[in-house]
Amino acid sequence: MKRTAWFTAATATSPAAAGVPTGGTASAHDRSGGPRAERDSYGTRAPYLPQGRPGHYQPVPKGYTAVFTENVARHGSRAMTDGEDGDAVLALLAEARESGGLTDLGRRLTPQVRSLLAAAAGIGYGNLSGLGVQEHRQTALRLEQRLPGLFDTIAATGEPIVVETSGVARATASADAFTAGLTAGRPALADVIGAPVTDKDLLYFHKQPQNADYRAYLAKDQDLAAVLAAVDGMPRTAGAARHTVGRLFRADFAATLTADRQIAFARSLYALYSAAPDLAVEAPDVDLNPFLADRDAQWFGYLDDAEEFYQKGPAFSGRTVTHRMAGVLLADLFARAEARAAGTSRNGAVLRFTHAEEIEPLAVLLGLPGSTVPAEAGEPYSYRNNPWRGAEVSPMAANIQWDLYAGTTAGGAPSHLVRMFYNEKETAFPASCTPVAPGSHFYELGELERCFGRA
Repeated sequence: MKRTAWFTAATATSPAAAGVPTGGTASAHDRSGGPRAERDSYGTRAPYLPQGRPGHYQPVPKGYTAVFTENVARHGSRAMTDGEDGDAVLALLAEARESGGLTDLGRRLTPQVRSLLAAAAGIGYGNLSGLGVQEHRQTALRLEQRLPGLFDTIAATGEPIVVETSGVARATASADAFTAGLTAGRPALADVIGAPVTDKDLLYFHKQPQNADYRAYLAKDQDLAAVLAAVDGMPRTAGAARHTVGRLFRADFAATLTADRQIAFARSLYALYSAAPDLAVEAPDVDLNPFLADRDAQWFGYLDDAEEFYQKGPAFSGRTVTHRMAGVLLADLFARAEARAAGTSRNGAVLRFTHAEEIEPLAVLLGLPGSTVPAEAGEPYSYRNNPWRGAEVSPMAANIQWDLYAGTTAGGAPSHLVRMFYNEKETAFPASCTPVAPGSHFYELGELERCFGRA
């Protein structure tokens, strides 16, 4: 199974041990494995797949015209941040090779890892990959196709397109790829697209001084440390590591490895496995799927999801430290839409490029699908009791888009409607917000201000 076709290949799900979160990544409504199970095993490193159906979106209410659009997008697919996991895998493979401890499968792994590391080093560790460029260019083209009248107006009237980033290279490169997609569709937009502006307080807030409590939570919180240790320490972790090692190393060599060393090796191999799809352009011949059984990859994917859930997502019931800091970003979404509606801004679009650390808490504040259920005390996050999945909440190039429409009410009063897209799928606001009609994805801006406490 070539990893470059990960989105079409079928995989098996693993059964859960009694009382232990399932090792498979299929949710309660998708127990059959298949493309979703493989995709979920990559966690937040999963390449982007648009979730919408262009041509099947709800029609715009009569009398309304798009006047503004804005987004918040994660950077696209990228190289891993460093070569540490690759070096660790290569070191143990070399040790085993010297003593004749590799299986036939194990002997095939070294050149694959070296090719992956070379591809990452070639573009620079942590930098946007060719696939990441494609993800953002194509998302921009679909945005333009969804709002042709708006972009015609922007080009004709010179309304500015504002571009903001975290300042990190992969986010800025994502912004460049996105705006290149816009100008590929409409070259005239090049004259109105502003140079990327860095705003770390808005788009890299998890590292800023005002959120020292969040960093203290990551470093020192006893509840966080305890639950992650409990999740990592489940018997299934050692079992998946032992199974992985047993496929790659001969029994006599594997017997010399402590359980901790087996786990460290298997998790490093999983890190490479989950990073490989993001480098499909640079390393098209690298295929790490044969070296990590599906059920083991899915378990290690769950462990990564648990860490993301508790560190950046809904986390513990009754606590808000992981997501309240995203309030600055939610406020900016409202402020830009409100300014355009009030006529105090001429901006035709505001484009923001950021990271998973910002997307995941913003998803909680917006009540987006999969991000509404925190973990209760004594019930650690698992795939059985929670819908949160990294590959769905914050894959590479994940995005939230708001479109603003201007029109009038039945009584002739000025009116502005907002429609939200999450990874390009029309998405409802929380149930506390009332749309213009039952089942509609359009909301009065004033209603959103009310239900989010801005009125």
